[in-house]
Amino acid sequence: MSKFQHILIIEDDTFISELYQRALRKSGYNVSVALGGVEGQTMALTGDYDLILLDIMVPEINGIEILKKLRSPSVTNLANCKIIITTNLDQDESARAEVEALADGYLIKADVTPKKLVEIIGQMESS
Repeated sequence: MSKFQHILIIEDDTFISELYQRALRKSGYNVSVALGGVEGQTMALTGDYDLILLDIMVPEINGIEILKKLRSPSVTNLANCKIIITTNLDQDESARAEVEALADGYLIKADVTPKKLVEIIGQMESS
């Protein structure tokens, strides 16, 4: 049985979100998608997710603000949830270090095919 039963993708690029969703569902994961920051944050705070793929550049609320909110001590439903940042945004080292300290993974979308994403998630499950 998969460790990550329910995955939330917060990604405003419909092409990328569909690619990720298709690959993850084909691999047996239950996947939900939010195309904006407000929708994604609301879904994360009210849902039961094991893993969240969070794009930094989403409309309304950026991914870094969402990440900080989701990692807040007051958010208890996500205590065991893993969060992977997905981005093509080139960040300076200190900004990236701040994000990486709160997240469980950091992926550059241009470097990660949907197949590779499934492999990375599989590796996270077995660790």
